[in-house]
Amino acid sequence: MQAFEYSVVPAPKKGLKAKGVRSTEDRFANALETIMNEKGADGWEYVRTDTLPAEERTGLTGSKTVYQNMMVFRRPVAAVAEAPKALLEAPKPDPEIEDDVPPIATFSAREDRTAANDVDPLVADPKFRND
Repeated sequence: MQAFEYSVVPAPKKGLKAKGVRSTEDRFANALETIMNEKGADGWEYVRTDTLPAEERTGLTGSKTVYQNMMVFRRPVAAVAEAPKALLEAPKPDPEIEDDVPPIATFSAREDRTAANDVDPLVADPKFRND
């Protein structure tokens, strides 16, 4: 699946003066064209323009909602590296290891407590016996 990175820039609020551009609509179109060409030169593809709400402070304690026009651009990024298959597969037995090694014994917690309580290390050691 193709992955993208995005760039969001504010849309111009005023037109951009240029030689031969006289009307308000032409100046505004020139401002948009300039932004789109600059981003396009860096590899960004224009996606859309969105109008989004934003809270703005008014006075000391007040706030109001204003709407901002934002231009959205995207460009493809290198594919996200997938985990190597060797890490996802179960480890295979090493042929150099001998098969005559007995498996590790497992005990339940109850068996471990019982075995530990049966043998007192001080009594089992002959140095500490009172016989």
